[in-house]
Amino acid sequence: MKQQINIRFYEELNDFLPQEQRKIDFNHALKKSRSIKDLIESIGVPHAEVDLIIVNGESVDFDYPVQDGDRISVYPVFESLDISPLKHCQPAPLRTTCFVLDVHLGRLAAYLRMLGFDTLYRNDYDDPTLADISADEHRILLTCDRRLLMRKQITHGYFVRSRQPQKQILEILTRFDLYNNQKPFTRCMHCNGKTHAVNKQDIETRLLPKTIKYYDEFYQCEDCGKIYWQGSHFLKMQKMIDNINVAAG
Repeated sequence: MKQQINIRFYEELNDFLPQEQRKIDFNHALKKSRSIKDLIESIGVPHAEVDLIIVNGESVDFDYPVQDGDRISVYPVFESLDISPLKHCQPAPLRTTCFVLDVHLGRLAAYLRMLGFDTLYRNDYDDPTLADISADEHRILLTCDRRLLMRKQITHGYFVRSRQPQKQILEILTRFDLYNNQKPFTRCMHCNGKTHAVNKQDIETRLLPKTIKYYDEFYQCEDCGKIYWQGSHFLKMQKMIDNINVAAG
């Protein structure tokens, strides 16, 4: 007789499922002995998105060996509900929230840096490099590639749902509850280095005549040396930040 389990995924984990399997219990053939982590990822849901698994009424971790007839419920990370008595699949949140982003999220990386979040991004990072950086430097991996989140060493990761950068930044701020952690314009949007105030006289030879004439306050990246001032581009970014915070309510 064919072995099978009954499983249901909750909330945003349904984003990874075909329409006919969303928000319902469904049967799934158990073709071989495997851990529940392998089973969940074989269905298409990255383990990095899962925080709670209930099997036959009890919470289990990723190593649980799936058995014929198991009834399984799979939940994402809970932001506001206390589930401390239960067995979490994800490690504790990182003490400092910092990110590494895949090649498809360059504009999001710039927005995160604009808001002051430590964000690594290069358009030549391959998947093994991204996974290693995330694991070794304790960074949350943001990606549009669900297969990348299934790499074993990933402990903190998130699949970015939106494909529009301005919606992506709202998605990340909401998902990780970061609205109150913003420190705008404290990081270089070019290289992620920290910025600090600099005397105009010390950089005057690098400025255009009109910039020298109309601006007196300047900031410089400690790493790459890029210079910033509150010109028209700054005003556009400030307006965007205001709109982000209005959207937060």
